[in-house]
Amino acid sequence: MTQAPEPAARDVRTPARHTPGAPCWVSLMVHDMTATQAFYGELFGWEFEPGPPQLGPYVRALQDGRQVAGIGLLPPDRHLPVAWTPYLASDDVDLTAETVRLCGGTVGVGPLDAGEVGRLALGCDPSGAVFGVWQMPPERGPDAGGVPGTPVWNELRTYETANVAKFYGTLFGYEERRAGNGAGAQAADHVTLYLDGRPVAGILGIGPALRHDGGSHWTTYFEVDDVDAALERVTALGGRVLAAPAETAHGRAAAVADGEGARFTLVHSGH
Repeated sequence: MTQAPEPAARDVRTPARHTPGAPCWVSLMVHDMTATQAFYGELFGWEFEPGPPQLGPYVRALQDGRQVAGIGLLPPDRHLPVAWTPYLASDDVDLTAETVRLCGGTVGVGPLDAGEVGRLALGCDPSGAVFGVWQMPPERGPDAGGVPGTPVWNELRTYETANVAKFYGTLFGYEERRAGNGAGAQAADHVTLYLDGRPVAGILGIGPALRHDGGSHWTTYFEVDDVDAALERVTALGGRVLAAPAETAHGRAAAVADGEGARFTLVHSGH
């Protein structure tokens, strides 16, 4: 795992997840929902409840009684990568989806109604990374506040940051802050996206190494109490450790994959 070069620790007082552009949800589509629920239930202590029927076979993961993530079933005729996908909040998902198309992205699913949970769309940015857009009902409650077992950060790994940062900035008006001062240095090709003066996501340009990293993709960081203990649980449950623990701007972190190959990062932020 490449260490994010942003020198400042992430401010956990992120904007409310209804704020347009704020990460508001993460979801995973898999081939075996039973095995996946067992994996994450043991790893994070998640419990599960049925999700909106409009999304097909789908469950919502609960941590301390609050919804933190979704897991759905991939259609058998769809040969798609198994990957965690972040959703960004929108006040008007139809307008955001049209802007995605106008700015060089694609919309593969939706916009569609998902019953009481709002309206959503799923697409790709110009680099090919998959992300979602979600227009949530105003009564949706607060998230679980960064406690263990919850998503606390999302970072896009791509070839270079300039063009894709401009894409997301056009969608949601992010402020961009670049790390480091070394022109042309790979370690300096890192952008943090800010809303209301607070960081909400990162973009890391890794250049030619992207060929060996599976192409452009978003990575979700999940908070844990103890990274090393969580790594032992990952391997015992049939997952893999992709990178040894390292100190990053977000805390002690390690990249892993679940039993179906979905990548994510375990992090102990220290907050």
